[in-house]
Amino acid sequence: MRYKKRKVHQNITITGIADKGKGVGRTEDGQVLFVEEVAPGDVVDVVVLRKKAGFAHGAPQHFHHYSEDRVEPFCQHFHVCGGCKWQHLSYEAQLKHKELIVENALKRIGKVDVQEFFPILPAASSTFYRNKLEFTFSNKRWLTSEEMKSGVAIENRNAVGFHRPGEFDKIVDVYKCWLQPEPSNAIRNAAREIANAQNLDFFDAKRKEGFLRNLVVRVATTGEVMLVMSFLEDDPSRIRPFLDALLLQFPEITTLCYCVNPKVNDFILDLDILTYYGKGYIEEQLGHVRFKVGPKSFFQTNTRQGKRLYDIAIEFADLKGTENVYDLYTGVGSIALYAAQNARQVVGIEEIEAAIVDANENARLNNIDNTIFYAGDVKDILTTEFVAKYGKPDVLITDPPRAGMHPQVVEMLLQLESPKIVYVSCNPATQARDLNILSAKYDVLKVQPVDMFPHTDHIESIALLELEDGRMRE
Repeated sequence: MRYKKRKVHQNITITGIADKGKGVGRTEDGQVLFVEEVAPGDVVDVVVLRKKAGFAHGAPQHFHHYSEDRVEPFCQHFHVCGGCKWQHLSYEAQLKHKELIVENALKRIGKVDVQEFFPILPAASSTFYRNKLEFTFSNKRWLTSEEMKSGVAIENRNAVGFHRPGEFDKIVDVYKCWLQPEPSNAIRNAAREIANAQNLDFFDAKRKEGFLRNLVVRVATTGEVMLVMSFLEDDPSRIRPFLDALLLQFPEITTLCYCVNPKVNDFILDLDILTYYGKGYIEEQLGHVRFKVGPKSFFQTNTRQGKRLYDIAIEFADLKGTENVYDLYTGVGSIALYAAQNARQVVGIEEIEAAIVDANENARLNNIDNTIFYAGDVKDILTTEFVAKYGKPDVLITDPPRAGMHPQVVEMLLQLESPKIVYVSCNPATQARDLNILSAKYDVLKVQPVDMFPHTDHIESIALLELEDGRMRE
């Protein structure tokens, strides 16, 4: 790709990977460059796209040398989809760089000494590991450069797939996605064919018109399959034939739901979701705990690796059966319910009320009676009055969103002085920031990076903290 009238830095060696999977290099004068679609070890000419104080963002213009860590991406949609940005790196190289990202965050941001830093735990499978995917219907299929140069008019641009990065109204028409096991691909491709055969309009994001909007597919490790369709209008004469055709072709669908979304955005969790066929939920097994997963449920996206993540968290907690455990940002209570059999009591707090409804339902499903769940912002719920009512935690587990814990929560943890904290994070930078503050009273005994999402820049990290005065001695 050629860029006119932009500065080009030549022979830049890519030395690492930074936030959002971009490569990192430096110019001759030391300026940091964040570069798209490169790999550590590449030597490239970089054209500057955006410049800020002290660093710049760019794209490769010419490759002088390719990294030895490069491999051929296995997905036909790799160069346009943007979903699995690290497919051009060997899985071994991905693991190495993810481990470095966690380690560097702890050193540079956290400035904490870690007594034991374990090698990253690879995913059990690097493909077909997601239990949930959402696809978008669009009448604006993303065209390849060859199609655009051909001059041939393309009449049908209907597509079902993922948004092209940076294009809110363009969809990459996906035929085989390597993220979710079958029947996911078969269902999505059939939905496209059925819709075209029934002359149904695909959504136009600019004009806000078109009957078909979104399709959510959940495939559980139990074999159960849920679909959630989103339509623009409540028109049974079009909804029923479309859904019936899907059910006829795929008897393995155990629950089929739909909603009507006339809004500008695609968000459906604030809408009524109706059960068209089946029991209205699927069941998923995570270790010894079984979960009801409804159309609005939040659940660990990689079930098999999620079990391994929770196993490590419980191992770090080292529960003996007598502990009072707090689980902050508990979601649907997955870690809380997982830990309950090894604790006297588990108290979970979660901001999203619907998730707490699921948590209580799943506690009943598993006959777990030693969990208590509260809906509300952790910073508002976790107070001295709350602790006085439910007791000081012997072990505190926290699994916050990417932004990390609110400063008030971190301060409350310092006041609580729980003997042990297990911090599960999906963002090493914010975890390191919080650990830096907690280091005023806590030692970081162990850190275990976990790869939950191969071929992406996302990393999970589990840290074990112990009060300095309660440090375990040999």
